[in-house]
Amino acid sequence: MQVTEEETGSAISDPERLAGIKELLRNVLSGSNRSRGANTVVSHEAIHTDRRLHQMMFAARDYERSGGDSQRPDVSVVNWYDKDYSVVTIRSKDRPKLLFDTVCTLTDMEYVVFHANIDAEGPEAYQEYYIRHVDGSPVKSDAERQRVIQCLEAAIERRVSEGLKLELCTTDRVGLLSDVTRIFRENSLTVTRAEVTTRGGKALNTFYVREASGCPVDAKTIDAIRQVIGQTILKVKGRPDDSKQASQESPTRFLFGGLFKSRSFVNFGLVRSYS
Repeated sequence: MQVTEEETGSAISDPERLAGIKELLRNVLSGSNRSRGANTVVSHEAIHTDRRLHQMMFAARDYERSGGDSQRPDVSVVNWYDKDYSVVTIRSKDRPKLLFDTVCTLTDMEYVVFHANIDAEGPEAYQEYYIRHVDGSPVKSDAERQRVIQCLEAAIERRVSEGLKLELCTTDRVGLLSDVTRIFRENSLTVTRAEVTTRGGKALNTFYVREASGCPVDAKTIDAIRQVIGQTILKVKGRPDDSKQASQESPTRFLFGGLFKSRSFVNFGLVRSYS
């Protein structure tokens, strides 16, 4: 979250106030589960929010989870001993920012991408990367291989959202986000994912919501919420698993090789097609 002072619109600089905010946030995030603490970090540097989220979840070891899911991406890692590369192949449902999420994860795990092949046609995407660790070695053990697979699976699934997609666009004001989420809560909806942006005095927010009971969201509930917030302010955009648009788009194929490494690869022009 990027926040400013209400009166000045600038960054909060008072160390004592920042410490108080951090403590209050830890209490809110921990809730009734005190066995697992919450962490907050304050930074005055420019941060790419999507990239930072990956780093936070990676540090929290969210990739360590039990249980299987037939819908999880198919990830494999094998060594090509003749060239001292490890070859990572990924098959998954295509979606925006898939390439960004994959490459950021490899970079954060300190792997260098020397060659890559990406093919997206219809609802499915295929990715293939030839990687080495920054020390020049391929994947060295089964434990390291499993960790790479788990981290890539987590990064791909992290942005997949369940629920009904709602978009809010209105003039920004103090307390807007609090009011909107309170209305969701009072109507027994839970937010599974949110993207909050303010541009030129306008709030542009996207929420994925579902019933707290786990059932599909009732149309009458959404109508009641829109009556309170505003019919023109809050719009229903459909479920995130709607792949009709993706299947109608032209296939996307990228081939990278030679000197492209992961740190420059993320910023390479062609990657923007996935952003």
